[in-house]
Amino acid sequence: MSNCKCKYPHLFEPIMLGNTLFRNRIFASPTGYQSLSTDGVLPNIAPYYYARKAMGGAASVASCELIVDGELGKGSIRHVCVDDPATHMSLCRVANAINRYGAVATAELQHAGMYANRSLSFMGAQSRGVAYGPVECELDGRKILAMDEETIERTIQKYAEAAALAKRSGFGMILIHGGHGWFLQQFLSPNMNTRTDKWGGPSIENRARLAVSICDAVRKAVGPGFPIEFRMSGSECYEGGYDIEEGIAIAKQLEGHVDLIHVSAGSHEVKEVFTVTHPAMFLGEGPNVKFAAEIKKHVKTPVATVGALGDPEMMEEIIASGKADVIEIARSLIADPDLPTKIRTGREDLIRPCMRCLACFTNEIMLGEKFCAVNPESGYEIEHKHELPKAEVKKRVLVVGGGIGGMEAAITCAKRGHEVILCEKTGELGGKILCEKNVPFKRNLDRYIQYQRRRIANSDIDLRMNTAVDADYANEVGADVIIASLGTNPLVPPIPGIDREGVLVSEYAYTHVEEIGKKVVILGAGLVGLELAAYLGSLGREVSVVEMMPQINDGGNFLHAEGLMIELEKRKVEVNLNTKALEIAENGVKCMGPEGEVFFEADTVIHALGQVPLREEALALGFCAPEFYMIGDCVAPRTIQNATNTAFEIANNIGRF
Repeated sequence: MSNCKCKYPHLFEPIMLGNTLFRNRIFASPTGYQSLSTDGVLPNIAPYYYARKAMGGAASVASCELIVDGELGKGSIRHVCVDDPATHMSLCRVANAINRYGAVATAELQHAGMYANRSLSFMGAQSRGVAYGPVECELDGRKILAMDEETIERTIQKYAEAAALAKRSGFGMILIHGGHGWFLQQFLSPNMNTRTDKWGGPSIENRARLAVSICDAVRKAVGPGFPIEFRMSGSECYEGGYDIEEGIAIAKQLEGHVDLIHVSAGSHEVKEVFTVTHPAMFLGEGPNVKFAAEIKKHVKTPVATVGALGDPEMMEEIIASGKADVIEIARSLIADPDLPTKIRTGREDLIRPCMRCLACFTNEIMLGEKFCAVNPESGYEIEHKHELPKAEVKKRVLVVGGGIGGMEAAITCAKRGHEVILCEKTGELGGKILCEKNVPFKRNLDRYIQYQRRRIANSDIDLRMNTAVDADYANEVGADVIIASLGTNPLVPPIPGIDREGVLVSEYAYTHVEEIGKKVVILGAGLVGLELAAYLGSLGREVSVVEMMPQINDGGNFLHAEGLMIELEKRKVEVNLNTKALEIAENGVKCMGPEGEVFFEADTVIHALGQVPLREEALALGFCAPEFYMIGDCVAPRTIQNATNTAFEIANNIGRF
């Protein structure tokens, strides 16, 4: 490789799996669409979602979960069941869309096992059916049946038929999901599979027999040389679950039966490890690589690793050092589908970083689309399948405010060919959220802000720092369009003692931790207050959170909130709901709790009770240009996703006439 012009030669060295050549070592792991209408058919927008990753340079792009048995294996009312003929055409469209860009389309085959046919509701309808696991047990108030010989043989055949269909539909690799607590892991787990026949018990050969039999049946169905990938959990990562030694034993059983062992971690249905399987922002980069690296020492079959990967240097080192042969990526390819090509061409500084906030996952569950907090095109690939066209009418655009929304609005307007002036009243772009930039688990937020700053620096935007904009200034600019993104001021609640020394606003507290005492009370259990509590807890402070409502405010991202609550528990942070602050005293806060008056001792009190939009300041600019738009928190305090997406769409719409 002495003449190599690629900075990451190991990452972009092709790999042969079976008889198929994969153009590099970056695979798009399974994510994405289920049936939005519950008819079991992938929607028309699905091919564009998967094709976008192929276009961006991934070597393989995996589908969503394809259920092999619609009667016994369906875990969600929206799951796509490949034994339903109605699904076939949509699968062909997805495979074709991926293949057109030179990537290998991979079909993920899935079965929910004991989690199938749970009580599911859709528009008032309820369904609740039979489910099989390795042994008879009680789950969610219903009886799970032990899978008998006939049903086992039926299931093996279902996998084989699904694989054959996937191949006919144009998929070039089969991924058998055997991890995350689903069907095959239920049989592989020594804790769940206590059968006494050839399909279970203490013997790893018996517990792996079903997985191996399915792999062999799939091989027979697709033929020699057709690549088969098997996804497994290297460790279940919870007390009572199996550890890496068992993971190694499982991988050894798969040797010779598959072409790629895809090592993930955790169990999807165990709440405390959901954010290990899908690493939350509180974990480091690539926290699950260690499982793949350990397994690779014991098998000859190529090994893939997955989980919070996206840093080019780390990915190159993983391949170069032999920790894994393939890098599987999910969320980083949602944040930036062009990540592989940007790395390959030496433009790493242009990669839009994933914040690991789990907004995409939450949105998929709640809205059926993987809308991303930082990529406004995610979920809208059918609308933005090509580069933004230049605006029909070029305009002079004044963007007021250089926070999250203002930066995105300015960048998008500039890409559309407008003359853009961006004014920021402070000396730094990023807005109020900059107060969190030094928080370790928010490092990817800072990376995103730095990415946006680079985009602005590389554009023709007229950036004016330390520039406050009032009506006189706006009139002097003479813009055709004004986009106001002025943000907020902190809400100061009318609590007696709020003006005492030692009472801080959350924004100030983030950047002045040296002023914060040992015992801390935080008022407000929104994400700002809870994340601050996690940060201070990590610094050794004793933190109590007081919230008058009966639940925390998750900001519309319940998965991030669940991960955050797990971190708070680790850091021994108390969250007191249904508790109203009555008065801030010299040494703490007097509150009214569910059982009466209670006093929380504190050296420092921090209030994180919300923000006041700068609406009047924004509206003062309303008639200083023919077109006027308000975006972001000056309309109402919302999320990074809302600010980014609204800014992008409004800016993209300017100049149509």
